Amino acid sequence: MPAFKTPSIPSSEITPKGLYLKRRHFIAGAGAIGLAGLSGTGALAALNAKKSAYTVDDTITPKEDATTYNNYYEFGTDKGDPVKYSGDFKPQPWKIKIDGMVAKPMEFDVEELIATLPLEERVYRFRCVEAWSMVLPWTGFMLSDLLKKVEPLGSAKYVAMRTAVRPDEMPGVGYAVLDWPYREGLRLDEA
Repeated sequence: MPAFKTPSIPSSEITPKGLYLKRRHFIAGAGAIGLAGLSGTGALAALNAKKSAYTVDDTITPKEDATTYNNYYEFGTDKGDPVKYSGDFKPQPWKIKIDGMVAKPMEFDVEELIATLPLEERVYRFRCVEAWSMVLPWTGFMLSDLLKKVEPLGSAKYVAMRTAVRPDEMPGVGYAVLDWPYREGLRLDEA
């Protein structure tokens, strides 16, 4: 007998039922927002995104709940800060630079990546240690597909990511809650 049995907890028990029931209207709005942020060939590519096997068959959290209750410390530490303080944030143009232990260091425009990499649609169920849960759609590309373009060296073991720091657009980067720029990483075989 296993030492630990994974509990079967319905999402409605994690988040208050009223909030959980309102989530059902989110998916259409969230998908539209994702597409609205794209332009040119990027929008066309998103329309051609393939459905992924990494998808849960669950009711999507309503847009209102997903966009007003989240953590983006770049905009503040309160769950409502991102929606309050992200109005000056400019997601385009946006560049991604990849360097370090790669054969082909490169810098990309986000729109270029969206237009040239195969996109996938997924639906994820997030359950946080803070006792909230959301079911959210995602359209994007595999990190491994991006890394193939830059050809990591055989000696590379990790991928390190660093956020942008734009104090005029991201007021939270002035808070000492994190060392800015925020860094995250994973093993190369996880990418």
